[in-house]
Amino acid sequence: MTNAVAHWGRAAARSRSQRSRLRARDKESPAYDRDFLLLGSKRNCVLTLDEVERYGVESYGDAHYVSIYGLRPHAWFAKGVRLLGRTAVECTRDRLADEIGRDVAAAARSAPGHDRALVIDPFAGSGNTLYWIHRHVTGARGIGFELDAAVFRLTAGNVAALELPIEIVQAEYTAGLRRIRASEKQLLISFIAPPWGMALDVAAGLELRRTVPPIIDIVDVLVDAFPHHSMLCAVQVHERVVPESLREVESRFAWTRQCLYELNAPGQNHGILLGTRGWVPRDTSPATRRE
Repeated sequence: MTNAVAHWGRAAARSRSQRSRLRARDKESPAYDRDFLLLGSKRNCVLTLDEVERYGVESYGDAHYVSIYGLRPHAWFAKGVRLLGRTAVECTRDRLADEIGRDVAAAARSAPGHDRALVIDPFAGSGNTLYWIHRHVTGARGIGFELDAAVFRLTAGNVAALELPIEIVQAEYTAGLRRIRASEKQLLISFIAPPWGMALDVAAGLELRRTVPPIIDIVDVLVDAFPHHSMLCAVQVHERVVPESLREVESRFAWTRQCLYELNAPGQNHGILLGTRGWVPRDTSPATRRE
């Protein structure tokens, strides 16, 4: 046997051995899907880069799916950014957060004259949606509240590592809102995305009265904290929403518009419900307006 043939034989044997190990691993380990990271043993674990990319591949066919802060997984991981399993599932990835930021900024531009906007995320999580809204709303101040100690520690570290121009505070949102001092000339922009818990039913859709806390309660807290401010809220919704719960939330606003982002397969897409108080955007033709 020649040296070349022997080398080829050893290489082929190694390749077969690696494939066998991978197949064995895949048979022994659970699928890296939403339930495993959100509800399973990886829920409160800091994920490795391999695990982040595996979740993207196995759930969405894209190793770069969990791109955040304008970076792909290998890039943000190299800069020291880390995520828990549940945060990797719950975070708003860049493609979606960018779309949300653009739509929020477009609505905000038609607000009456005001000082620089104040962008608030009462349930910051990774802070990625706050980052993208802040990026699109020129001159805004961005502040997010995160009560969970583990999520706060990682998010605050991520924001510091990347020197992002947003502030993350460890606080329950109602207490955090009471500490904010804002001029009445400031437009208040809020991204409302509390934990969904058991609020999403695959068949019926998202029940906005069953989020934790219910969406309408969060809006009421914001109105109570800033009764004299012009307000723009962006409520995270699913492509299917229980109609009665949607109408109840819409009743709190002078004007509303739904935006759906078809970035995933049908049944897996998210959107936002934009709503204003104290003013109505100039272009209201496709939206619901209440006098």
